[in-house]
Amino acid sequence: MSTTPTQRKVLAILAGGLVLGIGTAVTLAAWNDSEFANGTFTAGSFNLEGSTTSATTGYAEHNVDDGDTAATLSFQLPAVAASMAPGDVVYAPFWVRLDSTTTNDATLIPAGITAGTGGNEANLSYTVTAIASGATCDGAATGTVVGSGATLSALTGATSVALTKGTAGAAGTAVQLCFAVTAESGLAEGASATATWEFTATSTAN
Repeated sequence: MSTTPTQRKVLAILAGGLVLGIGTAVTLAAWNDSEFANGTFTAGSFNLEGSTTSATTGYAEHNVDDGDTAATLSFQLPAVAASMAPGDVVYAPFWVRLDSTTTNDATLIPAGITAGTGGNEANLSYTVTAIASGATCDGAATGTVVGSGATLSALTGATSVALTKGTAGAAGTAVQLCFAVTAESGLAEGASATATWEFTATSTAN
């Protein structure tokens, strides 16, 4: 059967329509769904406090970086003299603990010592020892040496000690630091000496 030019055009248009019709017939819809999750993160609390009085009383803040005053250690002078002489050793206790709001254990380490300008800073050596909180800070005390210095400007052998947080709203277990200061042979008569020790507590992961 022969076709005229007009018929060929019609067939071509119909064929095109059939192709388009097939393309439209295979178009499918898509479904989408999502899940969301959120988290709330609350920071804990961390605070170190110290006492020159005892393991249980007299605690206060002594962070000079925050405007506090450094704790004044009460060194016991030799009973036979009102002041130090070469060879004398004096002792002073200082207790540290994590306060009742602290939520993490910590490590404590001496971070430095700053000497004053009294004149005898180079003629005094020292040792800081962590001893049992109820022990007497004197020549018989034993424990972990956390720092020492040949002068009041030096810090050697810095060693950390563990601090334990409290439970049920209580403060942590106290650690007693026993300071021993020795007058060396070059101690200048009539001159004084001052020093400020810095200790840093760093929280540990729960």
